[in-house]
Amino acid sequence: MRILYISNIPAPYRVDFFNELGKLCELTVLFEIGYATDRDKSWQMSKAKNYKEIFLEGKRTRSDSALCFSVLKYLNKKNYDIIVVGGYSTATGMLAIQYLKFRKIPFILNADGGMVRDDSFIRYNIKKYFISSARAWLSTGKTTTEYLLNYGAKKEFIYHYPFTSIKDEDLLGNKEKRNEKEILKKELNIKEGKVILAVGQFIYRKGFDVLIKAMNNLSRDYSLYIIGGEPTKEYLNLKNKYNLQNIYFKNFSNKNNLKKYYMISDLFVLPTREDIWGLVINEAMAYGLPVITTNKCVAGIELIKDYKNGFIVPIDDFYTLSEKIMYILQNDKLIYSMSKESLKIIKNYTIEVSAKKHMDIFNDYLTFLNENI
Repeated sequence: MRILYISNIPAPYRVDFFNELGKLCELTVLFEIGYATDRDKSWQMSKAKNYKEIFLEGKRTRSDSALCFSVLKYLNKKNYDIIVVGGYSTATGMLAIQYLKFRKIPFILNADGGMVRDDSFIRYNIKKYFISSARAWLSTGKTTTEYLLNYGAKKEFIYHYPFTSIKDEDLLGNKEKRNEKEILKKELNIKEGKVILAVGQFIYRKGFDVLIKAMNNLSRDYSLYIIGGEPTKEYLNLKNKYNLQNIYFKNFSNKNNLKKYYMISDLFVLPTREDIWGLVINEAMAYGLPVITTNKCVAGIELIKDYKNGFIVPIDDFYTLSEKIMYILQNDKLIYSMSKESLKIIKNYTIEVSAKKHMDIFNDYLTFLNENI
């Protein structure tokens, strides 16, 4: 089966997924640009092994996308069995959709995530035009499906797949974690008892200010490690205001070093004000962590079950957040049971599982196309 996939940048998790998918089909991926300007280049070096990658010529329009008229020469249904447009929000994605629609070439539109919101009349209709132009849609779950339906997608042609950044080999057993935890805590010079971990860019949308305020209601024997770069002045002022010496800001680091912090942690928190997915949730669960996140995090809505492997809390509610943190960390048996549940859920969200699911979807879709020519 010959698949053409259009994507914006070769993010590491995309490259891993394409390499796995490329084992199962003849895959060509068109990238708009080689890297995002707001990310470290070392984070996003493409390593295509099992698929053909083509970097389009074009003009950068945002940090992670470009307008590439060169995409048009590849959009020929004779060369590929299936065309997947990786998103509708980039200039190249919109150009590709318009061209495919005009040429009456069927395509699948991928959506990593999405939440229905109150759009202006113009914005709503622009989204509806591009989203509804697809023949079928790839959705990451019920929340994203509601989003797609809101903009004209047909329910019977929406296919769910597990969106992820982790491989089978990344899944950690509880026994392995327990054996290494205390050794790593000594290596990292962590002296407090329970460890809370948060990972993400130090930007307002991630809501780390809410987490810092929540820490003021908790035992000083709990430590918080926020990994995301240089802390903002606001974060530092909040830490000093509450005299929270048990909060530590760390720069983004390589995967092996980040793994150590996942390993020594007892709880993962993402207090985001909005994330159309939130892959750090997948990663935390792969390390067997209970997770607390908000009702504006699509990954959380799909993967976190209250009282089972964590909690979903309202955005900007530091009091409820501190209550749920305390509820989990005061009970070692609960931490262990939530850890097991996270691992149980996330084993169905690996790149290997996702690639196989995509092939099942593509086979069903191709059968439908052939029967309706």
